[in-house]
Amino acid sequence: MISFTLALLLLIGGYFIYGKFVSRIFGQDASRRTPVHTMADGVDYVPLPAWKIFLIQFLNIAGLGPIFGAIMGVMYGPAAFLWIVFGTIFAGAVHDYLSGMMSLRMNGASLPEIVGSQLGGRIKNVMRVFALLLMILVGAVFVYNPADLLARLTPDHLDAMFWVVVIFIYYMAATLLPIDKLIGKLYPLFGFALLFMAVGICIMLYAHSSSVPEVWHQFFNHKPDPQANPIFPMMFVSIACGAISGFHATQSPMMARCLATEKHARPIFYGAMVAEGIVALIWAAAAVAFTGGYDGLQEYLGTGSPAPLVDTLSRSWLGTFGGILAVLGVIAAPITSGDTALRSARLIAADFMRISQKPLLKRLMVSLPIFALCFLVMLMPYDILWRYFAWCNQVLAVFTLWAATVWLARNGKIYIIALVPALFMTCVTVTYIIYAPEGLQGLVQNMWHTGIDYNVACAGGCLVALIFLIIFSRMLLSLNKKNIKKDLES
Repeated sequence: MISFTLALLLLIGGYFIYGKFVSRIFGQDASRRTPVHTMADGVDYVPLPAWKIFLIQFLNIAGLGPIFGAIMGVMYGPAAFLWIVFGTIFAGAVHDYLSGMMSLRMNGASLPEIVGSQLGGRIKNVMRVFALLLMILVGAVFVYNPADLLARLTPDHLDAMFWVVVIFIYYMAATLLPIDKLIGKLYPLFGFALLFMAVGICIMLYAHSSSVPEVWHQFFNHKPDPQANPIFPMMFVSIACGAISGFHATQSPMMARCLATEKHARPIFYGAMVAEGIVALIWAAAAVAFTGGYDGLQEYLGTGSPAPLVDTLSRSWLGTFGGILAVLGVIAAPITSGDTALRSARLIAADFMRISQKPLLKRLMVSLPIFALCFLVMLMPYDILWRYFAWCNQVLAVFTLWAATVWLARNGKIYIIALVPALFMTCVTVTYIIYAPEGLQGLVQNMWHTGIDYNVACAGGCLVALIFLIIFSRMLLSLNKKNIKKDLES
């Protein structure tokens, strides 16, 4: 338990030390008026208490990601624990905080508008389409698991399709109703349940301390086929929500529209990500400890979804109450990611079409095509949807980090806090797209019956990262020249 305890303390310390450092660099200002005061509409711009916004933000970004992702990702070995800790502190929480703060400073603007304001009009248009399609994809992906589980728990005539329709109707209500009417009432309850379950599992980890792995033991990849699943880049995409996830930046603007003061921005944007990292850390350690090691965990995962393991572990360690929380988490967590994804899609579409969302009729006008597209996407096979969601999610993080880097540079801030994770995630994501079976690798194999060498894929990722760095450096040089010219003229 030494390494687990150290990791836990590092995450908590990261919030108080590095989180405070990041907020100072950005220039968080409690005296500034936030969008909810200047643009209140009773629908999306609604003031909410800070504790409620934290729980909503936590549940928005968490879902099943820090549980299922961490359980599957820990098969890459102890490196997973290091990625969860340092990825959360220096990449994920920075990404979430900066995207949330940039939205605050831009009247609650959605992600494509934020990115486009820094990277240009062409990138903005690409991001509008890309982010909108990704939100629809998320809405579709997070229907299957809860619908299947509800079908198993209810009479035979209430099959999975019945529950898909019920969940989709809920999605429509959560997308259209004012944020304080449904999301503001349900999310804090579910967010508290998810945190409570994690705390209970953490306590039981110390009760089973002898079976908790240390980071320095068996430090190698435990995947059945390490060559097809190298730690770099596969682990960094598999463990997304527990370290860094581009999806989070689409959720932060919703909370930026409800925040009454910038005073609470760090605990909400940076803090919620740290809380998610802690949840991921707990479940990664618990999965290995409960199953007796990496081999035992692989046997569980060989059956498919980690859901049975989550259910068995919770019932065994937390009793009946834990089992209820586990079922609640497995059902509610993906639903609460799917509904806010579609709500975010509505806001993205409304922002670029400049349609006021105060009248219900206009909300319907924007939302109906989104609902129709989501329902069509749901007809595609689940495994295909999930594979493409994984790398599209990290592509979004790359764009967000580069936009944050440019914003910091233009405002004379220490931009390296965003530049380093931007370069790293660019390299990770491009390497993954080249090497993964659902990327160029699969295309090359289907067309020429040969594969792409791993070293070539890594070189490609590094090359693209280098090109982006050169482009940023040229922009920085141009910016410096403009500033010098202004100083001379003045």
